[in-house]
Amino acid sequence: MGDNYIISEIEKDHMLSLLEQNKRIDGRTYNTFREVKIETNLVEKAEGSAIVTIGDTKLIVGVKAILGSPFPDTPESGVITTSAELSPIASPYFESGPPSEDSIELARVTDRTIRESHCIDLSKLCIVPEKHVWILFIDFYVLNHDGNLFDAAVLGAIAALATTKIPKVKVLEDGFVEKLEEKESLKIDHYPVAVTCYKLDKYKIYDANFKEDRCSDSRITIGFDEEDHIVALQKGKQGTYKPAEIMEIVHESLNISKTLRKELMKSLS
Repeated sequence: MGDNYIISEIEKDHMLSLLEQNKRIDGRTYNTFREVKIETNLVEKAEGSAIVTIGDTKLIVGVKAILGSPFPDTPESGVITTSAELSPIASPYFESGPPSEDSIELARVTDRTIRESHCIDLSKLCIVPEKHVWILFIDFYVLNHDGNLFDAAVLGAIAALATTKIPKVKVLEDGFVEKLEEKESLKIDHYPVAVTCYKLDKYKIYDANFKEDRCSDSRITIGFDEEDHIVALQKGKQGTYKPAEIMEIVHESLNISKTLRKELMKSLS
């Protein structure tokens, strides 16, 4: 994320020498997360919203629901669409303008975890097959980037969806749909979370801060549902993994996912 930022070789060597002693530049061990905080229902105009803070990383997620047409190949399913905005306010290394590769990747990885976990039954968002469905827009705005945006984005998306209320509707005789004043909560069937492991040389760390993220050779983001099923997996960057390393990462990430889900459910209770 943010390719204009170059880490000096001295800084990278310092990070690796600390990792040799199972220490990191901010004093954590390889698998220790920074403090996670999730707040919901903070944006009045949105149908659902959440702010997620992991250490100094902060992002806001809003869900907007509009009536629209389904895709021709899924005439009885509602639609979910995600987008991410990485503005220069969040990091001097983000540039304003059209969506960057980083913002597209962040939106897609989050979208995949939501979609493949079947956390929402999209058929329940259908009002009139082939004509009227709910389209849910999930928008991310990064307020401060200090690493590990993927895990924060999935937490925020699920928290925002879980607090989303959409208007009840009435189908009129002419086939048109009228929104009513009364709203109902969106039903969430599963509560997935994502865990990202970053690889620096031979070392693997979790919840990377900005400098660790920049120094890393590769990363793997794994989405888990509450039944410990892997629902999504995405590799990023140029580095490679051996099969044994991937198994080790899956095992460690699964343990961490339980802690993250506890924080998520606590914010929704």
